[in-house]
Amino acid sequence: MSVAGDLIGLLKGEAQADRVVPRSGQAAKLTLAVSGAMAFLAVFALALSLASGRLADRWAEALAQSSTIRLSAPEAEIEAQTWAVLAVLQQTPGVDSARALSDDEQRALLEPWFGPDLPVADLPVPRLIEVIETPEGYDAAGLRQRLAAEAPGAVLDDHTRWRAPLIAAADRLRLLGLVSLMLILASTAAMITLAAQAALASNEQVIRVMRLVGARDTYIARAFVRRFTRRALTGAGMGAVLGMIAVALLPSAAEEGAFLTGLGFQGAGWLLPLAIPPLAAVIAFWATRIAAFRTLRGLR
Repeated sequence: MSVAGDLIGLLKGEAQADRVVPRSGQAAKLTLAVSGAMAFLAVFALALSLASGRLADRWAEALAQSSTIRLSAPEAEIEAQTWAVLAVLQQTPGVDSARALSDDEQRALLEPWFGPDLPVADLPVPRLIEVIETPEGYDAAGLRQRLAAEAPGAVLDDHTRWRAPLIAAADRLRLLGLVSLMLILASTAAMITLAAQAALASNEQVIRVMRLVGARDTYIARAFVRRFTRRALTGAGMGAVLGMIAVALLPSAAEEGAFLTGLGFQGAGWLLPLAIPPLAAVIAFWATRIAAFRTLRGLR
């Protein structure tokens, strides 16, 4: 029952022992199909996990050092209060820069909801002031108090209530991808175990004859371990390649659809799916080995 012996046998192969394991049939087809399908799904689970991590980092970086001040005031006072807000921001420690958005910029922000011909100048749209923080940040509570004194119509939004839920959602997606990957690997082990047990049971008479002529259970088990591990490696390799092709054909990330696109691999991340076939082979090795010795003990 030496693991090292099984690994050596896996690499070398034994023609006579391989005859014990059927080259075709339901067990062979099931192992190839399950390994291929699970590897295909594993590629997508891995892509989802990595993309979710990038999404969380992007949202955190985009919102971490920016704030918005929404200024609502009568038309006659809007300019005066805008300058008052900018003056307060210039004197606030932790504020790197601040500027009032132009009508064209506000129109661009509202265009996805109201269309391109929105008459911003004729509507009571609040004036938006963009605030860029320093890495140290500013005292939000203190800034709100100063704004209330200098510009009563100014409301500070430091994006905290937006940033935290978005990052939490992306982190949950990343965790979901990892959990899905673990479930896929566990399902692969279960299906290969069932296939190995079925193959062993269907060859019960051949196994009994081999025992009569002196074959040990270790010799017989290695034949099954070798064949099922190679099948799993082959099936997972094909499934992983197809999965990578499918991921490569997905829409690329774009600014206008960054939330729904970009589900893929970047740079060295394309090497990660290549680890799935060897991982499937390791799972098949241990699943078949345990199932083989357990089944052989039951056939005595």
